[in-house]
Amino acid sequence: MKPRLLDLFAGAGGAAKGYQRAGFYVVGVDIVRQPSYCGDEFHQADALTFPLDGFDAIHASPPCQGYANVTRWRGNQDDHPRLIEATRARLLGHLYVIENVMDAPLLEPTMLCGSMFGLPIRRHRLFECSVKLATPPKCAHKKGHLAFIHKGERAYADAMGCTWMSGKVARQAIPPVYAEWVGRQLLAALEGQSQGDLFPV
Repeated sequence: MKPRLLDLFAGAGGAAKGYQRAGFYVVGVDIVRQPSYCGDEFHQADALTFPLDGFDAIHASPPCQGYANVTRWRGNQDDHPRLIEATRARLLGHLYVIENVMDAPLLEPTMLCGSMFGLPIRRHRLFECSVKLATPPKCAHKKGHLAFIHKGERAYADAMGCTWMSGKVARQAIPPVYAEWVGRQLLAALEGQSQGDLFPV
């Protein structure tokens, strides 16, 4: 039987796809209906109240708009919820991961970028984890890694590996390879193995 991972603030499942590839059975939770969610199960519910029992690991991607610098260009950060602290308080005592943008107040996070995994994109995201993650390689940005931004949302979503969701929905997603990399280390922690350097996936 596969270990069960709870995917909170699931969106369309960029993280879910990666955790599935790593070997988890993934249960997604989002307060908004997600018809294109790719996990094994989906529940439309509040991520801050959904029961945590029965899961081997938990991933959470709270809304990023309240932390992202880009929100200042488009509006007011104060118009968006900041849920990282409340999420962390719920997850303490579990094997957990919290993912968010570079400006988010995560604790001792690991930064991942598409260029670390051979993707033609630059998409920096932070991962706070209750176990120490392996050190990933440095970014390997190339000039073309920004070109997909100008080719449109569909091209950028496909470059991330989020081919099953719309380009607009993919704006909120992470490339599945990020969660696959993290997920393999969660599995190692569950199995009591030495994590070592698990890069590349």
